[in-house]
Amino acid sequence: MALDALSKLLASRDWLMADGATGTNLFNMGLTAGEPPEFWNVDHPDRIRTLYRGAVEAGSDIFLTNTFGGNASRLKLHGAQGRVRELNRIGASLAREIADAAGRPVVVAGSVGPTGDIFEPMGTLTHSAAVEMFHEQAEGLKEGGADVLWIETISAAEEYKAAAEAAKLAGMPWCGTMSFDTAGRTMMGLTSAGLVEMVKGLPYPPLAFGANCGVGASDLMRTVMGFVAASPAVPLIAKGNAGIPKYHDGHIHYDGTPELMAEYAVLARDAGVRIIGGCCGTMPEHLKAMRAALESRPRGPVPSLEDIQAKLGTFSSTSDGTDGAGPAARERRGRRG
Repeated sequence: MALDALSKLLASRDWLMADGATGTNLFNMGLTAGEPPEFWNVDHPDRIRTLYRGAVEAGSDIFLTNTFGGNASRLKLHGAQGRVRELNRIGASLAREIADAAGRPVVVAGSVGPTGDIFEPMGTLTHSAAVEMFHEQAEGLKEGGADVLWIETISAAEEYKAAAEAAKLAGMPWCGTMSFDTAGRTMMGLTSAGLVEMVKGLPYPPLAFGANCGVGASDLMRTVMGFVAASPAVPLIAKGNAGIPKYHDGHIHYDGTPELMAEYAVLARDAGVRIIGGCCGTMPEHLKAMRAALESRPRGPVPSLEDIQAKLGTFSSTSDGTDGAGPAARERRGRRG
């Protein structure tokens, strides 16, 4: 079997750079709160091309499609549950166009976010319904030319497993990240060690896995160190937010500078992370600084938690959840910044 585009790149390089924020960039282009970004794939394709091109020109080897909320459950909130295939196909085909024009190998990752629904018995979502929803989205992304499915910001183990099964049904390689934002655990209580364990047991494993979003770059790196401690066989992904959101003059602003994100990128690489990117608040100028630092700064030793706090700021909680401390599960519905 021929190697997929991401496996080829991973085989040829020590680290790959992913992209930054989708939402933050689109809000800067005029997206309004409550408007589904996925509609812009059809209504404003040039703005989506600009978003994608910004990541590629800043040095990203992998960028995500504008399809994070492109599942039937999310789109139903806007009466658009019948447009899943179309919105995902077009989101991926615009990305394919930009990647193919890059003049170097660039991987199109089809973004698949959570359904926003809670699984049985706490909620009403069944495993088969979740698999069906993710499969429908995956087929649209595949038709549009995505190289790999990028399942992200997941907080429930059941949802991660359902998405993995859908990737298999679609015959697509996949990567999967969870969001650890509740004292080192996901909203539904999973720890970094718990994710490593789960990935190990999956019948259709990801090409890479890790963490995205969460609280800030410092907390995200602590979660990454939890993965590293468990010596996973699969490459790691880190996609941290550009600092912490602050409310300023009527809008949310992330306080992470390009310099901070450059430090974070180097720490992630030194920890052994293979795919490094940003999440909420990460703009092209952050990505440029990250790429420059990754290329120019020599590899150092695996960082300690003290190194991480000294360079990226203190952790938001005393525990990372792996010691059995930390709060119980709760649920929230967010979307990727």
